[in-house]
Amino acid sequence: MSVAGVVFDPLVPWPVIWLAAAVAVIAIGVALWRRLSGWGLRALTGVVILTALANPALQRETRRPLSDIVLMAIDRSSSQKLSDRDAQTTAAVKAIEAKIKAMPNTELREVTVGDAPGDGGTLLMGGLASALAEEPRDRVAGAILVTDGQVNDMAAAPDIPAPVSVLLTGHKTDWDRRLIIKAAPAYAIMGEPVELRLRVEDQGKVPASAGKTARLAISIDGDPAKSYTVPIGRDLSLPVTLPHGGLNVLQFQTPKMAGELTARNNAAVVQINGVRDRLRVLLVSGEPYAGERVWRNLLKSDASVDLVHFTILRPPEKEDGVPVNELALIAFPTHELFVEKIKSFDLIIFDRYRRRGILPAEYLDNVRKYVTDGGAVLVEAGPEFGSADSLYRSPLASVLPVEPTSRVIEQGFLPEITKLGERHPVTEGLENFGRWHKTKDGKPGWGRWFRQIEVTAKPKSQVVMSGVDGKPLLVLSHEGKGRVAVLASDQAWLWSRDFEGGGPQLELLRRLAHWMMKEPSLEEEALTASAVGQDVTITRRSLTEEKRSVSVTGPDGKVTVLPMKETSPGAWTVTWHAPDMGLYKLAQGKLKAVVGVGPSAPKEFEQTIASGAKLAPLVDRHRGGVIPVEDGIPDIRLVRAGAAAAGRGWIGITPRHAYVTTDVRVEPMLPAWALLLLAGLLAIAAWLVEGRRRAR
Repeated sequence: MSVAGVVFDPLVPWPVIWLAAAVAVIAIGVALWRRLSGWGLRALTGVVILTALANPALQRETRRPLSDIVLMAIDRSSSQKLSDRDAQTTAAVKAIEAKIKAMPNTELREVTVGDAPGDGGTLLMGGLASALAEEPRDRVAGAILVTDGQVNDMAAAPDIPAPVSVLLTGHKTDWDRRLIIKAAPAYAIMGEPVELRLRVEDQGKVPASAGKTARLAISIDGDPAKSYTVPIGRDLSLPVTLPHGGLNVLQFQTPKMAGELTARNNAAVVQINGVRDRLRVLLVSGEPYAGERVWRNLLKSDASVDLVHFTILRPPEKEDGVPVNELALIAFPTHELFVEKIKSFDLIIFDRYRRRGILPAEYLDNVRKYVTDGGAVLVEAGPEFGSADSLYRSPLASVLPVEPTSRVIEQGFLPEITKLGERHPVTEGLENFGRWHKTKDGKPGWGRWFRQIEVTAKPKSQVVMSGVDGKPLLVLSHEGKGRVAVLASDQAWLWSRDFEGGGPQLELLRRLAHWMMKEPSLEEEALTASAVGQDVTITRRSLTEEKRSVSVTGPDGKVTVLPMKETSPGAWTVTWHAPDMGLYKLAQGKLKAVVGVGPSAPKEFEQTIASGAKLAPLVDRHRGGVIPVEDGIPDIRLVRAGAAAAGRGWIGITPRHAYVTTDVRVEPMLPAWALLLLAGLLAIAAWLVEGRRRAR
């Protein structure tokens, strides 16, 4: 195709030409005013001169027409897999491809959008913008979106220079029920009800058989807890009590009804960390000594600990003439503490306690029962532990994990972590705390202690630290439902004084206290899991060294067995990409755990009913239309720019008539000498005409 036109390449700047034209107009005006007979010829002379200065030329272009481009964005997200939407999408895409192929001078560009990373939903506008950026805007004749209308990035909608139409999947009769968690705390106090706000609502064309109420089942850590009958479409406040500390995984679920689109949004998972309100600790110090305040300072430094501390300054049998009312600042309420309120304490510490008749045998027997019923007792032993006044010579002996030999070792030694202690969470990695130094034999260690009570560990107890000649120094045990620990030395305070570089006294005692109060992160036999996106990290802690594997049961009931690798002493881990979002149950031997993968309500299932409401502003702005696929695939027509581009059974695209220029030829309209000759002849003619008139 050839196109011709006139172009100008002025010999002087255009302002000079316009100035010359103004002068010529003035001169012609003067000639008319003076009634000169040659004014017309003078005007023609000026026109020829101005034309010569403008330098006109004839331009001939050879153009090659370009095809129009139609963009098609295809939604293949999770919500498009509900019902028969995937088949509808495939049929619509094939039909549009065939119709565009049959149109002359028209091409189709496709872009497919799936689920966004994480929980981003459907980013269809981002995909459309990317496709538009790759094509020349002058060739884009229209855009067609094949989707259910649930788009999550409308703010990123591009400015398209052509009509936009939507082919809407789904059916007018679709309906769905979903469970919404309106509010849930990240932390809650163990044993106290916590309020969760939730809602069960129906969407779409709900049949009468769906009813006005729904059955709501609650499970905690995979175990069924309670069930309620709740109304549809109303916000509810639901009290839930956490059964244990650490992570509690709560699942709320309503049964799938006949005909609803999906059951994926009928369930929601909430993860709440259970914390203790206040930790109540009873500390009984048997006598004043240099390390008496170690435990007090540790426990008082924790704002969540309520500490009751009694120090026995003087034995009652001592005769020194001091009046009875001056023997103590506060009377020791033994009956109240060890009978009435003993179960209210989370931990009882005996710090160098000696039997002196202050606590009768029946009170110490209450302490034994307190341990077997789930309590915790820690004994920090001094020389009195091997004497006749030892706590071991009381009803507590049956739950203590050691037996004293009555020998007190008075010499310097380095506390060491045993092989078992390297795997136990109380002492695992403890060498990373405190300042180690080289000892005389070249081994690294902490500061020395100078007294150890010789004890023999009972069967099934756990020796995690040793002292002189490898003798037990810190021994732990499980007794009934409770826990007991014995530290066979009263020299831990030397670390706090930084003697010979000190040691991790604060970290050791903190871990020890929290292990005894059953802190989940310090359990020696535990199975835990955490999820980041769909990547699940599973950790198994154990004191044994056997190889481990864990079985994972997915939301669909499929079981996957994963081998685990020991990454540190006593810890096996594996990282696994979960195929779907939902609640996964883990099992390894007798241990079980659950983990929630993904958000409680993924965006793809927040709104499952197909609707063009979100896309309506974009479609209306570009004069397109929203056509349900179930009504049939529309025809494609050519419409002029700015005209309506949708109607009953059809959508339109706008031809762009784009082209590329392949050849350009520029030829002068007249040669310069011809223009000069013509101007000269006209000037001479004007002079002659005016001269003859003057002669007459």
